Amino acid sequence: MSNPQNLIPRCPAPLAAALRVMPLAPLSLSLTVFSRKIVTNNPCLFQRLGEYGRTDFVLDPIDLPIVLCLNPNDGLPKVKLTRRQTEGTARISGPMAALLGLVHGAFDGDALFFSRDLVVEGDTGAALALRNAIDDAELDLAQEAAALSGPFARPLQQLIALAERQTGLYLTRPEDAAIW
Repeated sequence: MSNPQNLIPRCPAPLAAALRVMPLAPLSLSLTVFSRKIVTNNPCLFQRLGEYGRTDFVLDPIDLPIVLCLNPNDGLPKVKLTRRQTEGTARISGPMAALLGLVHGAFDGDALFFSRDLVVEGDTGAALALRNAIDDAELDLAQEAAALSGPFARPLQQLIALAERQTGLYLTRPEDAAIW
């Protein structure tokens, strides 16, 4: 059996360097707007969270100098990026590629957890509820972004496909992910 860590790429160093100096407030606002559009297109996404609908989730991509704080806010999500340690009800840490791979159904969450590529801290029930909600929605973040970009959808999809090939990150949902 091969080491799963060898299969999970790291985020490109230039992206990490850019995030060290980039102002996070505009990016936080953009991600909040984007997450709300995703909920508009997938209204059941956060309904599945049940009692965790107002939970603070901390997503910590260990290969980037940021932490993403997500509060589903009962279907009107709020996203905040920060450069410092942030407290939340549940914290999910791992390489950005693993986090994106989970969203897109490219990686098995249990396998990542048991191989220690992902670490879950705090309320594991909340983390599991978030994972199940995302799994059920079968999200494709690139497709969601393209839908928002109007006449730039095709060039954006081509740019995303190029970035995916160059970095090894799952920026789209693999075609065979729907089979599982």
